[in-house]
Amino acid sequence: MTVHHNIPASLLIGLSHFIVYLKTQFNIIWGFPEEHFVRGNHGEGLNKGYPRGWGLANGNHGGGAYIFHNMTSSFSPLLSSPLLSSPLLSSPLLSSPLLSSPLLSSPLLSSRLVSSPLQVFRSGEGMGIRLDSASAFPGAVISPHYDSLLVKVIASGKDMSTAAAKMHRALSEFRVRGVKTNIPFLQNVLSNHQFLHSTVDTQFIDENQNLFVMKPVQNRAQKLLHYLGHVMVNGPTTPIPVKAKPSSIDPVIPTVPMGDPSLGFRDVLLREGPEGFAKAVRAHPGLLLMDTTFRDAHQSLLATRVRTHDLKKIAPYVSHNFNNLFSLENWGGATFDVAMRFLYECPWKRLQELRTLVPNVPFQMLLRGANAVGYTNYPDNAVFKFCEVAKENGMDIFRVFDSLNYLPNMILGMEAAGRAGGVVEAAISYTGDVSDPMRQKYSLAYYVKLTEELMKAGTHVLCIKDMAGLLKPESSRILISALRDRYPDVPIHVHTHDTAGAGVAAMLACAEAGADVVDVAVDSMAGMTSQPSMGAMVACTKGTKLDTDHVFTLVAKCLCFYSKIVGDLAQFMVQNNLTREECLRWLSPLSPPHSPPSQVLKSLPRIEGRPGATLPPLDFDALEAGLRLLHGDDITEEDVMSAAMYPKVFQEYKEFTGSFGPVDCLSTRLFLDGPKIAEEFQVEIERGKTLHIKALAVGDLNKTGQRGVFFELNGQLRSVLVKDNVAMKEMKFHPKALKSVRGQVGAPMPGKVIEVKVEPGQKVEKGQPLCVLSAMKMETVVNSPLTGVVTVIHVNTDNSLEGDDLILEITAEE
Repeated sequence: MTVHHNIPASLLIGLSHFIVYLKTQFNIIWGFPEEHFVRGNHGEGLNKGYPRGWGLANGNHGGGAYIFHNMTSSFSPLLSSPLLSSPLLSSPLLSSPLLSSPLLSSPLLSSRLVSSPLQVFRSGEGMGIRLDSASAFPGAVISPHYDSLLVKVIASGKDMSTAAAKMHRALSEFRVRGVKTNIPFLQNVLSNHQFLHSTVDTQFIDENQNLFVMKPVQNRAQKLLHYLGHVMVNGPTTPIPVKAKPSSIDPVIPTVPMGDPSLGFRDVLLREGPEGFAKAVRAHPGLLLMDTTFRDAHQSLLATRVRTHDLKKIAPYVSHNFNNLFSLENWGGATFDVAMRFLYECPWKRLQELRTLVPNVPFQMLLRGANAVGYTNYPDNAVFKFCEVAKENGMDIFRVFDSLNYLPNMILGMEAAGRAGGVVEAAISYTGDVSDPMRQKYSLAYYVKLTEELMKAGTHVLCIKDMAGLLKPESSRILISALRDRYPDVPIHVHTHDTAGAGVAAMLACAEAGADVVDVAVDSMAGMTSQPSMGAMVACTKGTKLDTDHVFTLVAKCLCFYSKIVGDLAQFMVQNNLTREECLRWLSPLSPPHSPPSQVLKSLPRIEGRPGATLPPLDFDALEAGLRLLHGDDITEEDVMSAAMYPKVFQEYKEFTGSFGPVDCLSTRLFLDGPKIAEEFQVEIERGKTLHIKALAVGDLNKTGQRGVFFELNGQLRSVLVKDNVAMKEMKFHPKALKSVRGQVGAPMPGKVIEVKVEPGQKVEKGQPLCVLSAMKMETVVNSPLTGVVTVIHVNTDNSLEGDDLILEITAEE
C-alpha cells in the first residue's frame, strides 16, 4: 500500500529476522531485531499472518538507526517509509563476520557463521548526525553468537531529502573493515526515488531488486597494508632474477622544463598519416634513433621487471628532451603478460598513462604476427581487435615479426595493424652471415626475396631484426646496401642486441649503408643482451652527416635514473647441472620447459597452414559477460582483450589485486622489499587521495602460523594478520626425491603445481606426462622417467615446490 499523511499506525516492511517500523512522529528504524522490539518500551509485536519476523510495532522508542552485524545465515535489513514531512531519519548499520556474501536468486545474502575481528572502525559524523555506539572498535572480535549492533546513526533535517542526504553522506564516511555490513544496502535505499518520496508499500523490496545490487567497497588502504605486511613477513611477491636488495636511495629525476614539449614525429604522423610519416622519416637528413629503454632493454636485462611507476617518473623528461626520436618502444613483446603476471599492473593502463605524459613521440610495440603478444595461436578476429584497441589507447607503430619469418603469420599481423590505422613496420628476423659466401641457407638473396614479399604486403617501414646480435659491420653494409638500392623510398630500421659487443660498430655500418633508424638504449640500460649504447651512437655521429641531433649531456642525465635473463632452457640446464650433450640425451625424462630445441620439435606432429586460420572467431560478447559475472561490472574493453590473450594470467591478476589492492601505486622499493620498521611514507592511490603510512612492528608467530603486522594509517592504528610462509613450510616438511632411488620423481625446478595428471595405482609409460609445474613465466610438464605403476603421490594442485621436491613414486614394471 502507499503511505499517506493520514495513516496513524506504524507500517512495517521487512524480510528475514529484522523488522522496521514507522511511527506517527516520523521516526524510522531499520534493521531492528525481532527479539528487541517485542520487549520493554520498544513496543509490542503482533503477528498477523506474515512470515516469522514480520509484524506491526507500536511504542515510543524514539528515532534511531542501528548498525548490526548479522549472526544468522542471511541478512536483509528492513526498512519503513517515512512520511513526506519526516524530520528525522535513522539508519542501523549491520555487520556480518563473513568473508564473502554471494548474491542469491532471492534477495538474501547467504553467509557462513564464523568469528571475525573488526580490523577498522571509523565513524561518519558531522552536523545533523548523532551516533549511539555499541560494540564497535578496532580489534573487537565479531562472534556468531553475539548481538549484531555496532552503532546507531541518526540523521535529522528540515525535510526528508535533507535528512536522507545527511544520512547518505555519513554512511559513505564510515570505514568498517574485517566484517560485512549493510551500508551498501542502506545507501541504495537512500538513493531510491520511491523511498525518498514516501511512496513505498509492503512490496517495496520485492519490486526493487536493484536494492541488492550493492557496489563493493574498494578497501584500497587496508588491502595495501595487507600487501606490505605480506612482503615484510615473506619477502617479494614477484620472482627477482638477482639477489641484490633494492636501493634505499630513490633515483634522481632530471629537471623538466615548464610548458608543453616540442613537436616530434608523432605530430607528423597525426597530421599526415602512416604514408606521410614514412616519407618524412626517409627525408630526414641524419640518423634517427628508437629508444628501447622502456621495453626491450629491461626485457633483455631485467626480465621485463621495470614498473610503470618508474617509467612515469622519467617519461616527462624524455618527452621534453628526446622529441626528435623516431619512436619510443614501450609496449608489446613480453611486457604485456609480465605486467599482469609479475608486476600486478594493467598493461593497458601503462600505455594510457605514458601516452598522456609523452604526447609528441611515436610509441612503438612488438607484435608477434598472428600470435599478437602471446605464446600461442589466436583466432584472426582476436588479433585484429587487439591492434584496434592498442591503437585507440595510444599505440602508433607496430613492429610485426615472426621468429621463423613465416610469411602468413606476418601478413596477418600486418593487415591487423594496418586496418587499425597504425604504422606497419614489417621485421625480418636475421640469422646467418650474408658476408660469408659459404653460408647459403640465409643468404643475401633470401633476405632480398623476403623483403619483396613484405613490400607487396604493404609495409610502411622495413625492419631488420637481429635478435641474436649476429650482424657484423661488413654484413651490415652488404645487407643494407642491397635493400637500399632495391627500395630507395622505404625507410629502413635496424634492430640488434649488443650480445657480442659489436652492436655500435654494426649500427654505424648500417647507417652509413643507408639505414634511416637504429635501435639504442640509455647507456646504463645498454650493452650485453640489450641494445647498443645511445650515448655511444650520439657521440660517434656527432658532427657527421649522420648526426642524430641529440645532445650528449641530456642523454647522460638519464644514466642516474636507470642504474637478458637467460632463456628458459638455459635456466633448466643450470638447475640440473647439464651440459648440452646431457640435455639432449636426457631431455624427455627431465621434463624441460615449453621451449625445447629443434631436436625435440621434429618428433612432434605437424600442422599444415597457418594455425590461426582454422580457429573459430572469438566471441567477445560472451567473454565479456563471463568476466562481468566473475569480476563485476567494471570490466573494460581492455580487460576483455587481456583475458583473450592470457585468460589464466588475467584471472590471477584480478584475484591478486582483489586481495592486495592497487600495488602499482607503491614505490618500487616498497613493492619489492616492503618498508622498514618506523619508516614513514606516502602512497597516492589516486589524484587528491594520499595515504600517510608508518610501519610500526611485526608481531610474533601465533599457533596458526600467522604474524600480526602493525601500521599507522593517517594517524590511526591499523593491523593485519599475515601467514608466514616459511614457518608454514617448516611445519610441514616436504621430502626430497632421492636420485639413487629409481622411480622417485622430483621437481625439475622450483615451481607451483598446476595439475596432477595421474592417480595412485595408474600404469604409466616412459615419457608420459605426470604433472604440470609453473614458474618464471613458463610451464613445465614432468614426464615419467620409466614405465611402471604410480604408487604414491606427494603433491596436490597449488602446492609450491622447491627443486628436487618429491612429486610421486613409481614402481618399475618388471
